[in-house]
Amino acid sequence: MIKAVVGANWGDEGKGKITDTLAEQADYIVRFQGGANAGHTIVNDYGKFALHTLPSGVFYQHTVNVIGNGVALNLPILTNEIKSIVDKGVPMPKIAVSDRAQIVMSYHILLDKYEEERLGKNSYGSTKSGIAPFYSDKFAKIGFQVSELFDDEILKEKVKKICTLKNVIIENLYHKEPLKEEDLMEELHQYRDMVAPYACDTAAMLYEADRQGKTILLEGQLGTLKDPDHGIYPMVTSSSTLAGYGAIGAGVPPYAIRQVVTVCKAYSSAVGAGEFVSEIFGDEADELRRRGGDGGEFGATTGRPRRMGWFDCVASRYGCRLQGTTDVAFTVLDVLGYLDEIPVCVGYEIDGKVTDEFPTTSSLAKAKPVYEVLPGWKCEIRGIKEYDSLPENCRRYIEFIESRLGYPITMVSNGPGRKDIIYRTSSLS
Repeated sequence: MIKAVVGANWGDEGKGKITDTLAEQADYIVRFQGGANAGHTIVNDYGKFALHTLPSGVFYQHTVNVIGNGVALNLPILTNEIKSIVDKGVPMPKIAVSDRAQIVMSYHILLDKYEEERLGKNSYGSTKSGIAPFYSDKFAKIGFQVSELFDDEILKEKVKKICTLKNVIIENLYHKEPLKEEDLMEELHQYRDMVAPYACDTAAMLYEADRQGKTILLEGQLGTLKDPDHGIYPMVTSSSTLAGYGAIGAGVPPYAIRQVVTVCKAYSSAVGAGEFVSEIFGDEADELRRRGGDGGEFGATTGRPRRMGWFDCVASRYGCRLQGTTDVAFTVLDVLGYLDEIPVCVGYEIDGKVTDEFPTTSSLAKAKPVYEVLPGWKCEIRGIKEYDSLPENCRRYIEFIESRLGYPITMVSNGPGRKDIIYRTSSLS
């Protein structure tokens, strides 16, 4: 059976924790898109980890952790991540990297930085991880596949072409030092040595695993609202964040994805620029940020303070719909225990009219939040294992949001740890 774990919103929903929890019963965990520009924070018996490239199943010995063909593969980061978890006592995980995955080059990162500098105040808020230049090259058909690293004739020909193309931009637009062919060849040889122990035909591996009835988890990065087609364009990422793309980015049949677990936070947060209707500011935002997550709401990759807001039913229902949600995992609910009242965004006012449908970005820029305010529960809920043991107002909050989403909340996370999960049977199931 193939399951997908994806985000409903802007990312940072807690997908890593949910994947880590579900991985206990899985055989393969697959990253199928994105790169090292976002991270998954995981707390388990080994400690606290921020993963950027490794799949979130690496803490189990029985899993195979797959980097799919759809990933923007930064090999130095992958290598350093493997070393960092092993150095903390985690047994060496089983890792497989698609021989069709493409490689983030050092010049992708440079071009990302140069362009953000050039744009100045009009920049996209990039993490400067090289993701947009990488995917641009992939679809311009001038990227480097892992399989090509083992053929020097192919590399020499492509390196020469790359230097000709990129140096026109680097020298004339950015006024920086040009790329050198010998430097790129040395970089590619280093990458060949890094990836050699892991490279294989992962699509064939996953096909055979599915045929044998193994459980495969597809782990998404970011969330629906960062999808380049369906998100808050242009403030989006450069690869599809939807579960449907898992079939492409992992190389599995689309009909084989039977369960889509869409992760929603009990409030909203975002890193980077873009429309965010339920955003809050000042002391109210600072307090929620300080209490949020495990140690505060700061980007796992960038360390930037996350923008904070109340739960947005409009954006989240839209996000769940686009993902093809079968189950909702509702995270960081325990954070809200300090509030007397909890606002929930249930609609958008645009040009004097209220809608509960998520609009395109041009209309979104004019949207004002319409709130309903629910009573808080004013107590700590960490450690509670049964849904009926939650405070009444806490259960009302979950059930109110579930009714607005129209998708069943079957997992409730009430703490950062692997075991801090309440499983429930939804009335919508």
